[in-house]
Amino acid sequence: MISRKFKRVLLKVSGEAFRGKERYGIDGDALRDLANEIAAARNDKNQLAVVVGGGNIWRGTSDRARAIDRVTADYMGMLATLINSLALQDALEKIGIPTRVQSAIEVSKLAEAYIRRRAIRHLEKGRIVIFAGGTGNPYFSTDTTAALRAVEIGAEVILKATQVDGVYSADPKINPRAKKLTELTAMEAIRKRLKVMDTTAFSLCMDNDLPIVVFNLYRKGNIRRVVAGESVGTLIRSH
Repeated sequence: MISRKFKRVLLKVSGEAFRGKERYGIDGDALRDLANEIAAARNDKNQLAVVVGGGNIWRGTSDRARAIDRVTADYMGMLATLINSLALQDALEKIGIPTRVQSAIEVSKLAEAYIRRRAIRHLEKGRIVIFAGGTGNPYFSTDTTAALRAVEIGAEVILKATQVDGVYSADPKINPRAKKLTELTAMEAIRKRLKVMDTTAFSLCMDNDLPIVVFNLYRKGNIRRVVAGESVGTLIRSH
């Protein structure tokens, strides 16, 4: 495992983190808990960016969406990430954390347009930057968005927040014999078909020597621990 503190990190949070105990939408308690966990990980020695999913609001590959054109459905999913981003910004600013939302889709009345240099400047000033709107293009997941933005801003690691405490040899919810993997490479994850991130995201990480740490978001203090360099979850090395 990596045992060093990180200065600039990108946190990837799924839309399900916003849902809490609800079937869909945004749960107020879950939103506040997420904001508090992010705030606890932030200090004057690190810089934190966030990419959020939109599955709690819209999942374009579901049965209900199959009647909708794939490109249109993907754009709807990008708008869902914008809703979650604005909600997280509001929750963070209510506890005194300066935050900016940058969107890959132009929505000037709601968020800044994504500009790499401006995003880095916000981070240098101690602001949390939330990247919304995916890549701005259909056919790309928010995992790929996380990898792309992490590379662009020079992040040292991607923190992939999940519902389990790392990567397992199989789905631990289905197979009780599944074993937790402490460390593996991105290529091993692809070959074993471990559903952690998609192949495009893994390829970006491999090409740019970017590690990924997969950890349990719902264990209090985990974001802070990973940023501080503690051994948490599973490390996916680029090579």
